[in-house]
Amino acid sequence: MRRLHDSHPRILVIGDLMIDHYLWGGCERISPEAPVQVVDIARETTVLGGAGNVINNLVALGARVSVGAVIGDDENGEELLSMLGIIGVGTDGLIRQAGRKTSKKSRIIASNQQILRYDKESKDSIAPESENAVVSYVESVVKECDIVIISDYGKGVITDAVAGGVIAAAKSAGKKVLVDPKGKDYRKYRGAYLLTPNKKEASEATGIAINDDASLKKALLNLKETCTLECSMITLSEDGIAIYDESMRRFPTVAKEVFDVTGAGDTVIASLSFALSCGLSIDEAAPFANHAAAVVVGKIGSATVTLSEIEAYESSLHQSTSDMHIKTKDEIYALSERLKKEGKKVVFTNGCFDILHVGHVKYLQEAKSYGDVLIVGLNSDSSVRELKGPTRPVNTEADRAYILAALESVDYVVLFSEETPHDLIKNIAPDILVKGGDYEGKAVVGAEFAKELRLVQFVDGKSTTATIARINEGTTC
Repeated sequence: MRRLHDSHPRILVIGDLMIDHYLWGGCERISPEAPVQVVDIARETTVLGGAGNVINNLVALGARVSVGAVIGDDENGEELLSMLGIIGVGTDGLIRQAGRKTSKKSRIIASNQQILRYDKESKDSIAPESENAVVSYVESVVKECDIVIISDYGKGVITDAVAGGVIAAAKSAGKKVLVDPKGKDYRKYRGAYLLTPNKKEASEATGIAINDDASLKKALLNLKETCTLECSMITLSEDGIAIYDESMRRFPTVAKEVFDVTGAGDTVIASLSFALSCGLSIDEAAPFANHAAAVVVGKIGSATVTLSEIEAYESSLHQSTSDMHIKTKDEIYALSERLKKEGKKVVFTNGCFDILHVGHVKYLQEAKSYGDVLIVGLNSDSSVRELKGPTRPVNTEADRAYILAALESVDYVVLFSEETPHDLIKNIAPDILVKGGDYEGKAVVGAEFAKELRLVQFVDGKSTTATIARINEGTTC
């Protein structure tokens, strides 16, 4: 996961951009003019929709995104340009076609229930001049990109000419193309790396009823051969993802709680592309996409997912490694800020934790019980030597951090080399600062930056110093 945190691949998205517009309000009466509800609008929100939701997901994961699309020369088009600019996505590849309506879908929500949707959009195929402009844009930038996504929502941008031109340009540059397909005839996507249809879409496109492993494999092979794909994929909702290149593999997923499947397909193709761009194999990228989708379906509405959220999800399934829980200072500062915004109570403690023993474990378990997330500041090797003398630590900082991060009670470990964790505590600003009971009546470094200080009593006779003494004496506990 650390490799993904450090990567910021450039991904090119070609597709149907739209605006999702929400009118939120309440309803307490029926109109005297007609038997319809009267909604008192309290607020309006807009988010990027269609291929824009793929873009939002990529930006949330840390990718640098370029986009090629055709929009109208209208007010909604201006709004869309502004929305892309706000999230730092360039608009050089957006073609304004006169007379075309930029897609905007407006939903009226009363008491959290959608009661009406009305659309303003053009659904006819874009003009030949616009097709040429999109393909020319792709040809001019594709060499600088790591991967290409075609997000087809059937609104007229991904014509046969655009799909063919984009795939040809990408293949010429040695870049993979991932496609979220639309319709029943997928032949226009021939030559892509893979497609991401769901089971229903794949059944309609192949004419194969998918109801067991045999029919699933048959559909995967049909898609692979018909569209000359390097890898064939079908998403299976709560059953995960199936792929076929040289053989068929299934990657199951576990969504703890499903609130809304809106946008899950956008999250799958975005996370797959991100993982592949970072050098993961398809067998590594598929579970990553599964986990991303599992996080998103636990949210309301079209949603995005961050690497930290995927990391937390994997940890909850006990599928994460210790490495994923060891953070740099900058990472832990950003993470603690996000956690507090999410309403999580952050607990911080620190120490050398040289030879881990039962006293440490019980101390950390009690510390974790005070909040939702426990961050442990770990003294570096040089810092331990300053505190304990030249013969310490017994275990290196890398070993100590890895073992600490493996404990169920510890969520994150961060190393510090300073004499005290003053700056670490200042920047984390934990809800609760935990120290040992030997600090009773003493000043605690960084206490002024925490909302609350709690002292935990140590287990009698359990310490690293005592453990080393017994080893030197050749005695047992």
